Amino acid sequence: MSSIQPQSPGTGGEEGAGQDRSVGELLSAVTSDVQTLFRQEVELAKTEIREEATKAGKAAGMYGGAGFAGYMVALFLSLAAVLGLANVMDAGWAALIITVVWAAIGAVLYATGRSRMREVSPKPEQTVESLKEDAQWARHPTK
Repeated sequence: MSSIQPQSPGTGGEEGAGQDRSVGELLSAVTSDVQTLFRQEVELAKTEIREEATKAGKAAGMYGGAGFAGYMVALFLSLAAVLGLANVMDAGWAALIITVVWAAIGAVLYATGRSRMREVSPKPEQTVESLKEDAQWARHPTK
């Protein structure tokens, strides 16, 4: 069993060097710990993003299936409308009327989508600003 002997306060000039080395070692350890923590945080973020991307992919597949089902409903509803109108007018005119209705719907959707797309920002401005602030703080942490 070994025992650690406490050093007396007045042992000479080596104490200052020991404290400097101790502070240096502490700073080195803190830096190493911060780097490790940062790497772990990045790995955690990557894992979370992968999981969320998988969930989003599955949800997008469901939306795709719902879109196809909606398309089929619109197709058969249009066919039913053509056949219904064909009872009161020529079938060619009935098909043309339904085609014009769908063309108008498509034009409205296109114009709305185009105007909304113009409002989309190509970069995440809030995130970019936050990263700039973080970089500035890292350069001057006392400010």
